[in-house]
This record gives sequence, structure tokens and C-alpha cells, in this order.
Amino acid sequence: MQRYELEAWLGDDHGLTEEQIGELLSMAGEIDERYPDSDDQVERDAALAAAYRLMREAPEDLVEELARERADARVAERKALAGLRQIGITRIAHGDDTEAGFARRAGLDRMAVRRWLGKR
Repeated sequence: MQRYELEAWLGDDHGLTEEQIGELLSMAGEIDERYPDSDDQVERDAALAAAYRLMREAPEDLVEELARERADARVAERKALAGLRQIGITRIAHGDDTEAGFARRAGLDRMAVRRWLGKR
């Protein structure tokens, strides 16, 4: 990441000193090395946002917020999987869907669907 890219990402009201911008730029380079693949953009953005916020906020508050966000995401995933499982079992049992078709649309592995159906 170039400095001008970081400054554009930060915007005008970032509240960082020149020294902090330099530190953040260095961290951005480390983050890019840690997440080199083009598919890693979400992780790179999250890591850079956390590095920036760490310079502006209390670390304890940031850790607490992100831990809560992660726990909420796990609950949301469990709820979504339970719903998908019920839909898959019902639709496949009634002949309204196939294992492979349902798995593909639901973003699941076909073997997971087969386990739900007691076939694995």
C-alpha cells in the first residue's frame, strides 16, 4: 500500500499524527504480506481497520467489541445452518430438491447434506 492510498482510505478526519500514519503504513505492509491472496481482501480490510482503531481507542474496548461480534457471528451461523438443515431435509424428503442441487444453492458440501439425511 502506498501512502496516498492509506490517506485516501483514512479520509480527512482520521485524527492521526504524521508518525502514526507512518506506523500504520508499515503495519499495512505487514498485513498485505500476511494476507497475500486476492481472496483475502476482507481480512486485509479488517486487520487494517483494527490497527487504525488500536491507535485511537482503548484496546480493552476494541477486544471486547470484536469478541462480541465474533460470538454473534457464530450464533448467526448456527441459526442459519439449523434452518438450512431443516429446509434441506424437508425438500429432499419430499422430492422437491436433490442433494447436490440443494448443497450448491445453500453453499454447502454435499457430504454435509448427506450426513443430515443419515446417509453418511
